[in-house]
Amino acid sequence: MTLFADLLSTVFERRYRPWGPVRRDSRPVTALVADLISGAGEVTGAGLARQIIDRYGEMDDDAKLDFFRHIATNLAIVPSALRAALDAYEAEGQSKATYRAVMAASEPPRQELIRRLNQVPGATKSLVRMRADLLRLARGDEALQALDLDFRHLFASWFNRGFLVLRRISWESPADILEKIIAYEAVHAIDSWDDLRRRLQPKDRRCFAFFHPAMPDEPLIFVEVALTRGIAGSVQALLSENREVLLAQDADTAVFYSISNCQAGLAGISFGNMLIKQVAADLAAELPGLKTFITLSPIPGFTSWLSQQHPQASKPDGETLRALAAHYLAEAKRPDGVPLDPVARFHLGNGAQLHDVHLNADTSPNGVRQSLGVMVNYHYDLKKVAENHERFATSQTVAMSSGFRSLSANATKLLTEEA
Repeated sequence: MTLFADLLSTVFERRYRPWGPVRRDSRPVTALVADLISGAGEVTGAGLARQIIDRYGEMDDDAKLDFFRHIATNLAIVPSALRAALDAYEAEGQSKATYRAVMAASEPPRQELIRRLNQVPGATKSLVRMRADLLRLARGDEALQALDLDFRHLFASWFNRGFLVLRRISWESPADILEKIIAYEAVHAIDSWDDLRRRLQPKDRRCFAFFHPAMPDEPLIFVEVALTRGIAGSVQALLSENREVLLAQDADTAVFYSISNCQAGLAGISFGNMLIKQVAADLAAELPGLKTFITLSPIPGFTSWLSQQHPQASKPDGETLRALAAHYLAEAKRPDGVPLDPVARFHLGNGAQLHDVHLNADTSPNGVRQSLGVMVNYHYDLKKVAENHERFATSQTVAMSSGFRSLSANATKLLTEEA
């Protein structure tokens, strides 16, 4: 951990440490919640917060659901109070007092509850896990989904870029961190410690993660990078134990081949766009010979789309398969106009452009199942990412290389001929 992360962790720990032992309160947890939200002093409040978090940790799913429903129902916005505050704001003008009243009435008390629960050491991690439970249990329940908006609103502030610390993960990193990298890898499974070593130890490999000072032993998201000469077209070749190791200073390309979110309770809080751009900028400063920053990415929705939209082309030849994959990435859209493929939405929304499509790029069972082994490169041109992002955000314009555009157009021709 960097010195900066150590210092921030110390600040968080000292600021929120409750003093003295906490005597267990046998009352129902709802009573503890009521006391905490009513305005207990700092010492008493910290003790109550710790007991609520401890009691929550002992609950089964049914008890957790009751806890969430109590908060969602009894600590929601009071419409009559909000209407009265808005009426006074409109009638009396935009004074400090009327504006404060509107702000107070429009914030549900459960947001303040979440803030007060965050008073004790380790509470941030506990609240992230609490939200993971909420997301898992709230499916189909509108009131609980509304409660999740409060968690998400607060987490978006607590986990903004200003608090995040970028750390390189190496073979010398603490064992508990390395174990979590293995566990959290979501794109290309790490099947052994030797496999992890091949991704971290060689001079032409890098791994970077974002951490938060309140969760210094928990990566939030990490990216794995291969330093290569030329653009990679096979993830198996990148991960091969028999590949030739390249000196970092001899590389001209940085290939982002895996990016994994680690915390289910931070779903919807975007870190990936910041991570890739920060890592690309840092690598460019460290290794001036790097000229190309590019991904080798899965196409998780391709097989499903192909079987539904073009069943007559379910077993195309190689070049037709490349063209269809390009067409899917460039042209298949959701009703709101953004790409159907979730990985495409992520990278194109970050300002990358579609660059090329590769056959037999992921021959693993999962790679064949989700995209018939096809993978795609998204190019991060650091001079164009801001412009590409702006065009995508305002008009859903998909940036792509001329070669990719031609490949996609070929698919339209092939599909027309087959029809």
